Amino acid sequence: MTEQTRAGGESGVGTVTEASEPAPGTAPDPAPAEPAPRPPLRRNRDFTLLWGGAGLSLLAGRATAVAYPLTVLWATGSPGDAGLVGTALLLPMLLMQLPGGVLVDRYDRRRIMIGAGLGQALIAVAVTALLLSGRTWLWALLAAAFAEGALGVLHQLAERAAVPAVVPREQLPAALTGNEARTRGAAIAGQPLGSGLVALGAALPYAAAAVAQLASLICLSGVRGKLQHTRTGPPARLGTEIREGLVWMWRQPFLRAVMTAVAVTNVLFQGLNLAVMAGIQERDGTPFEVGLVLSLSGAGGLVGALTGGWWSTRFPLRTLVLGGLLAWTAFMIPVAAALDTPVLLGALFAASGYVGGVFNVAGGVLLVRAAPDRLRGRANSLANLVGSGAMAAGPVAAGFLLEATDAVRTALALSAVMALTALVALASPGLRREPFPEPGDTPAGDPGSTPRERP
Repeated sequence: MTEQTRAGGESGVGTVTEASEPAPGTAPDPAPAEPAPRPPLRRNRDFTLLWGGAGLSLLAGRATAVAYPLTVLWATGSPGDAGLVGTALLLPMLLMQLPGGVLVDRYDRRRIMIGAGLGQALIAVAVTALLLSGRTWLWALLAAAFAEGALGVLHQLAERAAVPAVVPREQLPAALTGNEARTRGAAIAGQPLGSGLVALGAALPYAAAAVAQLASLICLSGVRGKLQHTRTGPPARLGTEIREGLVWMWRQPFLRAVMTAVAVTNVLFQGLNLAVMAGIQERDGTPFEVGLVLSLSGAGGLVGALTGGWWSTRFPLRTLVLGGLLAWTAFMIPVAAALDTPVLLGALFAASGYVGGVFNVAGGVLLVRAAPDRLRGRANSLANLVGSGAMAAGPVAAGFLLEATDAVRTALALSAVMALTALVALASPGLRREPFPEPGDTPAGDPGSTPRERP
């Protein structure tokens, strides 16, 4: 007979015994009840408040992200200065990710989100006052853009790490699909909102952002419960905790290869956005037209996010990554010829956004399932650092390239680099590996369970 541990939690070795039948005249034990189905996400109060509060903050950030370079471009006429401000807004993605990930794993995530949102609201009020005074000080806008970007990094890292604490594991794909759709929706609404408000008055997008951030604070203040496991003992040194996250990421070769490719493409798309702004201005277009074209990228991304689960269940992630890079190349090459045709330009941006939406859903689910709670902030920060931090180089590089040449040649140069990136990815050995171990083999625990104290 097979030796095994007795049922009921008793330790020791015993023999397997036959299941006893009920005594005559007694009723058999009732069949175990099936677990009650999980309520839908729309009835999950904490997730709804977290989703809505982060969404309002994202909407404000998207509006000001397009407003900062447009404010400078239309006030000074200098693409170089506009590129500097755009870079200042994105530079924290490079500088703040690693320390931000440690802070999100070490301290209360809800308080981090509330503090970051309050800081962003105060910055928006200060920029509003500056512009209402009739001044456009480049140094002040550079400082404000950098500070807003830094607080935005903390806010997003805390929110992404908090989702598994309020959502059960089986609902994570739906939750992350909703989050990606929310991000894309914020881009759809935020970019034309920011550019349209700039056209009406330079200070208006920042005043609207301050109101949205305050509304976000109200939502986030209502989230109950802990958004992470309780950590015991004194925290390790900052460098030690960063190193722990780096070691974890280094052991994911597929993720390393994907994030490297995405880092390059993000630089290129940031540069392409500025080239499109300059190209539209060269033919006497309006700021609202810029925002409308760019917002179509968000519309395509929204559809991509909503269908990302469909693609992920039918194709390996390697196929999605390589196919997406080739598709991005095909969509970017015609941009140079479409600068005079807003309808075609918008269609190309929408198609590129669709590919990005599919990418983000598939990658987000894998990352959340693979990373343990104690490393989740750092895992997200490292992925953002490699995948998005390099975006800071995009606007400034494109800005100086535009100063030396025109929008058409700039778009062609960016397309050539995109084609080279796709060819290198096709030969990458890292993309031949499995993306991650099976979720059950990872130490991630059960997202959605009640946070508990670690021994």
